[in-house]
Amino acid sequence: MALPRPAPGQGRWWFVGIVAGLLACGAAVWFGISATRGLSWSDAGFDNPVPNNRITMRFDVVNQDGRPVRCTLKAMDIRHAQVGITTVDLPASSYQSTRYQRTIPTVAQAVTGTVVNCEYK
Repeated sequence: MALPRPAPGQGRWWFVGIVAGLLACGAAVWFGISATRGLSWSDAGFDNPVPNNRITMRFDVVNQDGRPVRCTLKAMDIRHAQVGITTVDLPASSYQSTRYQRTIPTVAQAVTGTVVNCEYK
């Protein structure tokens, strides 16, 4: 069974639709790739020292692009309540990924720490 042909004069609209669809796909790919670049971070562990008034956490910052960064770190207790928060300024780094270690003062015993946010200064 043959596919029906478009009515006379409608071929131009098929062409316009196909080109528009290809441009939309190209734009989606472009924005998708662009969204994966930029500053990101991940937690890498923590140490809970004997005095229970602080927690030391390790975290990685990716794609600093040679610029200084400011990160907000949060400490939480066993009920996931916030028991400490601090903002740290990190030096510029040209490496793809840089590991940092910072201490968060707490008001109660913390069982974990996490990076809330990082942004370029």
